[in-house]
Amino acid sequence: MIHIHEKTLQDLEFPKVLQQVSEHCITELGHVKALEISPYKTKEELFFSLNLTNEYVASFTNENRIPNHGFDDITKELKLLKIENTYLEVHSLKKIVAISTTANEIVVFLKKFEEYYPTLCAFASHIEVTKLIIEKINSIVDRFGEIKNNASALLEQLRQAINIIKGKINASFTSALTTYNNLDYLDDIRETVVENRRVLAVKAMYRRKVKGSIMGSSKTGSIVYIEPETTLQHTRELSNLEYEEKEEIIRILKEVTNYIRPFLPLLKDYQVFLIELDVISAKAKYAQSLNAILPHFSGDKSMFLRDAYHPLLYLNNLKKKEVTYPQTITLKADSRIIVISGPNAGGKSITLKTIGLLQAMLQSGMLIPVHERSSAYIFDRILSDIGDNQSIENHLSTYSYRLKQMNYFLRKCNKNTLFLIDEFGTGSDPELGGALAETFLEEFYHREAFGIITTHYSNLKILANELPHMLNANMLFDERTLEPLFKLVIGQAGSSFTFEVAQKNGIPYSLINRAKKKIERSKVRFDATIAKLQKERSRLQKTGESLKANEKKKSEEADKLEEINGKIQKKLESYQELYDSNQRLIYLGQKIDDLAEKYFNNKQKRELMGELFKLVQIENSKRKRKTAKQKKVEKAKEQKIKQEVEKKVEVIRTKKKKEKELKAKQPPKPKPTLKVGDRVRLEDGRSVGSIDKIEKNKAVVNYGMFTTNVSIDQLELVEAKK
Repeated sequence: MIHIHEKTLQDLEFPKVLQQVSEHCITELGHVKALEISPYKTKEELFFSLNLTNEYVASFTNENRIPNHGFDDITKELKLLKIENTYLEVHSLKKIVAISTTANEIVVFLKKFEEYYPTLCAFASHIEVTKLIIEKINSIVDRFGEIKNNASALLEQLRQAINIIKGKINASFTSALTTYNNLDYLDDIRETVVENRRVLAVKAMYRRKVKGSIMGSSKTGSIVYIEPETTLQHTRELSNLEYEEKEEIIRILKEVTNYIRPFLPLLKDYQVFLIELDVISAKAKYAQSLNAILPHFSGDKSMFLRDAYHPLLYLNNLKKKEVTYPQTITLKADSRIIVISGPNAGGKSITLKTIGLLQAMLQSGMLIPVHERSSAYIFDRILSDIGDNQSIENHLSTYSYRLKQMNYFLRKCNKNTLFLIDEFGTGSDPELGGALAETFLEEFYHREAFGIITTHYSNLKILANELPHMLNANMLFDERTLEPLFKLVIGQAGSSFTFEVAQKNGIPYSLINRAKKKIERSKVRFDATIAKLQKERSRLQKTGESLKANEKKKSEEADKLEEINGKIQKKLESYQELYDSNQRLIYLGQKIDDLAEKYFNNKQKRELMGELFKLVQIENSKRKRKTAKQKKVEKAKEQKIKQEVEKKVEVIRTKKKKEKELKAKQPPKPKPTLKVGDRVRLEDGRSVGSIDKIEKNKAVVNYGMFTTNVSIDQLELVEAKK
């Protein structure tokens, strides 16, 4: 049985993750359900849930996208169906049709693509697919949410009668309107609507001459609104028919509700199924936002999280466009407890929380942001003691609270437990608290529990160095600036850099020296040695990174050289082919020249034709005969090359055309004001001369050998007079 305490989830900020997951839900009920996610009690339930989420994530990248699962809440309708003699309104029936259609579509889809979604198909297998509810409701309700005329014979008759009466009302009103208007009893507006009824706008002086019911008057009292007597009789008849129509609609709705009532358990299943699917979908979308995966589960008791990101920190930094540093950590039988040390603000607590939070997320059916080659293990219990937990209500100090926590740890800790303790041993006298913390750690070690702790205590670092299945670790710091590098290094304890950090923050060197004299010399030497080793490691890491960068650069240069070499080789081959072809043509030319000279001397045509024929035969013997198919292939190849060339030419032409249009659209550059002494030339000309004189819009340009009179608009400035 798996159990993770609520306090542990609070320490690890698990509720914040749930809040982010719930924001991906598309229904209100799904949003509420997502906030209730908690670690699973059994491994069977957990693995089933993880596979559901993993399959849903896979649906984002394949062609078989899972249909939309959005629905309207039918909780109120389900409560009404439990009560006898109640009936559902039309909008409620429409909601039931929608939720039934959605559930049916998804179940049918998952059955169809069971090969892609085996776990989701098994998850939906208990949901019954039926169209009875949908067909029954659709038989009486149209797509506009109105009861259909043919829902019952009586309703159809009543609506026909209502239409006839409405026709009579309009006819009688039009008749009265015409009559009284001709008698000049009506105001200019003639008619209006009062209480949803058409009425005549009668002048007050003629109110007694118009028969009918007075429905009101204008503010000034000059107009009286009267419904004609003939219209009034039809209106009463219409009211009676509308009342009967309403009664018949209620009877039809009761009948449909009674038909649906036996399907109450199925409708509950539909809603629960779609809520759970909404939560699975939200988990999948959250995983996608984190680039999260389902890690491999190791057969032995070990955990290897490579490039693990803290989800809250990762998403927060993503918004700010800042870098998030991943951590890699391994827990296994021969290294089951890791003691992380080093200065504050180096990332110790974040590393601790990252591992704890990812484990809590994984055990709650969520995918985690780690490298695909990571492996995980399911712990029966996760215990945590993180942060300053003073309890004002219980009058507990930090140390009292921590002792209470340690007591709880001692009761629950075993070989299937993962414990996470931040700033282990703090809250009391350093020596006494450190000794007690060392004893607790030894006890956890002997119980074969897995754990990660952060501490500044030297005795805990020494203990981790002495026990075979416990490791020291530290967070790297820059040797010069003492800025954190947020990288965990296993195998070596970290210095707290107490005096170095104090010196960096401006504390006088004399005071630091006095402080050093007040503590044991061996402890200073131990801390100094650790600090020196850390600096050395930092230096080595930088050297390693520099070597890697150089190696990458050389590899890229080698690739470039190889590419250039290949191009040169191709050119040489093409030149060789061209040379061979030219040599053959020269040889043929010489042969023909020899034959021509021979014919010139002896005038023997027969001998000439024989020699030429022989030469042609020799050349043809070198040629290979091509079949019609080969010619066709070559022709197609040539055509293809031609088309590609034409395409490239067309692209270049289009580009040039756009550049030309863009150039034409650009406003012309303002011409500089020319003055005597400026060196100028004619537009599109090459000869440069200097301006001797400017009169009106013309300039006298001296070219040395001669002068010319030119319009200023035709001149370009080459160099202004200094």
